[in-house]
Amino acid sequence: MAHILEQPAKTLSEPGLAVSHGMIGLLDPRMRILITCLFAIVTVALTTIPAMIAALAVSVSLLILSRLPIRRTLKRMAMMDSFIIFMLVLLPFTTPGDAMFTLFGFPASWQGLWKAIEIALTANAVILTLMVLVGTLEPVTLGHALHRLRCPETLVHLLMFTIRYIDVLREEYLRLRAAMKIRGFRPGTNWHTYRSFGYLVGMMLVRAIERSERVLSAMKCRGFSGKLLLLREFTYERRDYHFAALMGALCLGLVVMDLL
Repeated sequence: MAHILEQPAKTLSEPGLAVSHGMIGLLDPRMRILITCLFAIVTVALTTIPAMIAALAVSVSLLILSRLPIRRTLKRMAMMDSFIIFMLVLLPFTTPGDAMFTLFGFPASWQGLWKAIEIALTANAVILTLMVLVGTLEPVTLGHALHRLRCPETLVHLLMFTIRYIDVLREEYLRLRAAMKIRGFRPGTNWHTYRSFGYLVGMMLVRAIERSERVLSAMKCRGFSGKLLLLREFTYERRDYHFAALMGALCLGLVVMDLL
């Protein structure tokens, strides 16, 4: 597994990859991460709905510039919305204020509705920008860029190995599930099912620990010393500074709009 850490960073700025992501793919990965953090901080700090709508419009503009499939990207963003939809629906009923209507004896307030709208606009603007600027980076490129930004090496290692082994654990899960089906297991709402899934999770953890020990031994045999070996240097170019200036101006405009 040492080659995961030692191979050159395959960035979207290389020929053939940048074309699929338009102007966004030509930017330095470090600049994309920094701009994402700046935009997220500014967007979360906004307090007025017009400014939040403007922030969402900026995110949509970045999506268009990236040439990502709009429908598929919006579907992925909708998956994130599914995690907060219950909170948004309940906010009008849990926030005190002027009642809009009453449902089963529980009043829904206008203040709760506006709060739900604010959270939805903020979350979608930040997530969409994150998907466009950072989500389009190759995992190895993302790890190397974070390392160049002086992020702790341990966190970078965890990120890269987690991304690397998600598919491995998924394949292990599918093999175990296939073995259970061959033995006639059919899930149901009974203690046997719960116990069987408990054994499944436990076996996955045991095999993951065993695999991690084998991988660590293999990496040590290949001379891995806990340091990231980067064979490619990132360089800021003129377009990176232009993009940073543009996004900085937009963020400043959002702050001014929010204050007016």
